[in-house]
Amino acid sequence: MVKTGKCLKRHGYEIKVFNTINFSKSAHYNPFRYIHSEKDILKLVNALISNTKGEGKSGDEFWTKAETLLYTALIGYIYYVAPYEEQNFNTLLELINASDVREDDEDYMSPVDMLFRDLEKDSPDHFAVRQYKKFKVAAGKTMKSVLISCAARLSPFDIQELRDITRYDELDLDMLGDRKTALFLIMSDTDPTFNFLIALIYTQMFNLLCEKADDVYGGKLPIHVRCLIDETANVGQIPNLEKLVATIRSREISACLFLQAKSQLKAIYKDHCDTIIGNMDSQLFLGGTEQTTLKDLSQMLGKETIDMYNTGESRGNNPSYSMNYQKTGKDLMTMDELAVMDGGKCILQLRGVRPFFSDKYDVTQHPHYKETGEYDKKNKYDIAKNLKPRMSLKDEDLYDVVEA
Repeated sequence: MVKTGKCLKRHGYEIKVFNTINFSKSAHYNPFRYIHSEKDILKLVNALISNTKGEGKSGDEFWTKAETLLYTALIGYIYYVAPYEEQNFNTLLELINASDVREDDEDYMSPVDMLFRDLEKDSPDHFAVRQYKKFKVAAGKTMKSVLISCAARLSPFDIQELRDITRYDELDLDMLGDRKTALFLIMSDTDPTFNFLIALIYTQMFNLLCEKADDVYGGKLPIHVRCLIDETANVGQIPNLEKLVATIRSREISACLFLQAKSQLKAIYKDHCDTIIGNMDSQLFLGGTEQTTLKDLSQMLGKETIDMYNTGESRGNNPSYSMNYQKTGKDLMTMDELAVMDGGKCILQLRGVRPFFSDKYDVTQHPHYKETGEYDKKNKYDIAKNLKPRMSLKDEDLYDVVEA
């Protein structure tokens, strides 16, 4: 259930839901649908590898580059040669499974080798052929290891539900800036197995919308696209986010990152963490006890001027009394004060103005609160009832595909 779905629908929004927890309550998403050129292939491969690397070691760079060559070649073949209905991850997985190397027979050709051999005869300088020939330079044992790595990386697609959900596309990511749309991306906060799909969506969405803003609308989308990225640390790594947050604002796109602590962002984006935070026009602190976050916030709040009085008294035969007055600086809020901040308070920092110490907004006072599912269960948006899946197709079915 999406608590605000019906409310948004009443106000003219089209509702779309991609659900990695329950695929039966999700629209379909096919990353291949948004490939329009060779650079889009490279972006997709980069995003796929960035978000499926797991706990990789520093010595894995060679294998990663070898995998990149193979993915680029196979996806290039799928995009340029395969029929439209076969341009998806299912076909990529089938090509990986059909690839084979025999160390004792250098002349052996797998079915995939034959496909590229035939393509090379027709187009010797084809993008996919050039990438595949670079991959085939490796020795047989090395190529076999790379194939095993690729199969392991794509293992989630062995699940039939995932293969079905990525068979075609219903999200229309490139249309988000053209009409009022609310896209809900639902993911598990405990199991990251399928979170790479959410990262792929963000990666492709940002690239598509920026290109459309520049090429179609002269630099700005007609409808502002606001991304509320809750649980940012669980989404995965969005490639080049540090550059995107600095450039998307001029295209009428904004990103709001929700974090439990700044250390979460640093764990994912390493040295780019400060760049990402520095490009945010506003920061809202709702409370917390993480030391790095408290230290940075205390320093950003700056100091206030206070009056200090010192008194002294001496006793004896000639008693005396003295009083000194001076002005000094004090942290506006120290780390210990931030750590025990009232749960009903928040601190808002806006670029160009002093920070605000304020009460948290009472959502029950919002004009549209009574339209939400939190106020009345009848208002809850039933995802399953509102899905409009296309005809369910199986691999053995015969059908005609017409691209309009």
